[in-house]
Amino acid sequence: MYKLLSHNDLDGVGCGILAKLAWGKMVKVRYNSVSSLDREVEWFLENENQNIFLFITDLSVNEENEKRLATFHENGGKVQLLDHHKTALHLNVYDWGRVLVEDDEGKLASATSLFYEYLTTHQFLKPSESVAEFVELVRQYDTWEWEKNENLHAQRLNALFFLLTIEEFEEKMISRLTSDEHFQFDEFEKKLLDLEEDKIERYIRRKRRELVQLQTGKQFAGIVYAESYHSELGNELGKEYPHLDYIAILNIGGKRVGFRTIHDHIDVSEIAGQFGGGGHAKASGCSLHTEAFQQFVLDAFDLEPIREDARRNRYNLKDSSFGSLYKNRMEDNFFLYPIDALGWAIKQNNKLLQETFASFEDGERYLKRKYEAWLVRDDAFVNYLMNQLQPISQ
Repeated sequence: MYKLLSHNDLDGVGCGILAKLAWGKMVKVRYNSVSSLDREVEWFLENENQNIFLFITDLSVNEENEKRLATFHENGGKVQLLDHHKTALHLNVYDWGRVLVEDDEGKLASATSLFYEYLTTHQFLKPSESVAEFVELVRQYDTWEWEKNENLHAQRLNALFFLLTIEEFEEKMISRLTSDEHFQFDEFEKKLLDLEEDKIERYIRRKRRELVQLQTGKQFAGIVYAESYHSELGNELGKEYPHLDYIAILNIGGKRVGFRTIHDHIDVSEIAGQFGGGGHAKASGCSLHTEAFQQFVLDAFDLEPIREDARRNRYNLKDSSFGSLYKNRMEDNFFLYPIDALGWAIKQNNKLLQETFASFEDGERYLKRKYEAWLVRDDAFVNYLMNQLQPISQ
């Protein structure tokens, strides 16, 4: 007999699906939040018999349970932990622990991909094209490779996961993976996902108008309240406001903060770790305890939302050789323009700033971080240029 304790997200449930494909009714699967895993491990060690093989995937145990599992294993108990989070790397000192963030070729791992490798290597599960394709979709979504690879099927798989109950999702996936040669969505799911994408787009459009900007040390965070679509929201807001180092998404009902970033030089698992949380370099989270509540709620509560850049301009365009006009809440004008082939300069209310910038992106980043400026509409741009020409014509 087998028992699997796994995370309750797509990657964790992917492990549960693989376990049921391998062992059927011989495995008991329980899905856990980060905070509930240790209670489950304690219960198992106190109540289950030693003949049951315990698997833990996509989650890691606390220090006390680490010691308990080590003793359990030394006394002949069967246990295997598979994880891919940096915060669990210390468990590799044990025979029963395998934690891999990325392989020797630089390919990022997920719990589902590690478990699939384990099951096929130990001949618990026969490899198949459909299962391998499913595992790869889960891996790409969980590691955020789907965005770089523009693999929308991975994103859609996660959307389907949240549209169904875990039981429905498991049933659908197990049936499909045992009967189809390749993994694909059926026609009903495609229509359902099309509707869901429209809903997500409207939700993101509304939340975009609620985002506030907060400096945290040397970094700048975008903060927004949201109960749903955290991955999609964090991704789109990060691309919309690339001057922000990361997006903090507050789920007040769940008393959690999710962190997302699109930048390779930012590791949000380190930010989450400051508040007792963890996760991936581009997607992490923590509980909204006193310190996190102070920084991301109280310190940001009175801030005004970021103003959006004008979207339908024909003349006041970014990275234009004619220059680009920005404004802030103090009604200051900022004209960002190229001074030569190597640099850009800014005039604030017609006064040249000392700073120069190697690229347009660097100049805009400076404006948005220091002044929270936004790209103005064409009419304001034209009026600005006309005012600049008036002294010359007179």
